[in-house]
Amino acid sequence: MLFVDRAETVMTQLIEEDGIQGALALKNQILENLRSGRWIAGQKLPTERKLSETFQIGRSTVRRVLAQLKAKGLLRQSVGSGTYVADEIEKTISVERAATVNVSPADLMEARLVLEPSLVELIVRNATAADFAEMERCCDEAEAATSLELFEYWDGALHRQIAAAAHNNFVLDVFESMNRVRATGEWGAMKRKSVTPERRAAYQVEHRAIVRALKDRDIDQAREATLDHLVHVRKNLLGY
Repeated sequence: MLFVDRAETVMTQLIEEDGIQGALALKNQILENLRSGRWIAGQKLPTERKLSETFQIGRSTVRRVLAQLKAKGLLRQSVGSGTYVADEIEKTISVERAATVNVSPADLMEARLVLEPSLVELIVRNATAADFAEMERCCDEAEAATSLELFEYWDGALHRQIAAAAHNNFVLDVFESMNRVRATGEWGAMKRKSVTPERRAAYQVEHRAIVRALKDRDIDQAREATLDHLVHVRKNLLGY
């Protein structure tokens, strides 16, 4: 799929003086806006200055992110005018959107509550020290994030890394499908409305508990921590 480049290097050309998180968060947010239809063909993007301020990165890094997405046919640029959503964006994303159009946030949460706790045994069996180090890095970055966009990126990155630690390609494919649903406008709008500073702090504590239990290879505790976190997220998103 166009937007799921598992083998893609982590924006290596964008990692210079600004660090990885801002560039990745900017790219992730643009892709979410395109996938969800929040940005439509021909729509003008915020200025480089505005994107720089929002994601706390230099304008040179903003330009490189935009150039990468332009090269993929997702954006177009007009000298002296700005950056716009590509005219053919609907055709580009129609296949991916069709795969998620009938999946509601309630459907997704129901699936997550079944699937993610069930992965614990595989993760405990197969995860490496490098996997745990990456989980902890995701927690560190989420806790240090100074914007909701950055926090959202590292929240998603942590859950993806946990799934990747199962070292099972089928599991990762399923998780990528769930991530595509999370990128839809309905999910994103609900998540943004639900994440207060207090809830964000609680999520961070819960993330640490999950990672700690996995690192200790405590299956029961990891499963319980995962389930508790997902129930908490469902409550905040859906009210039950």
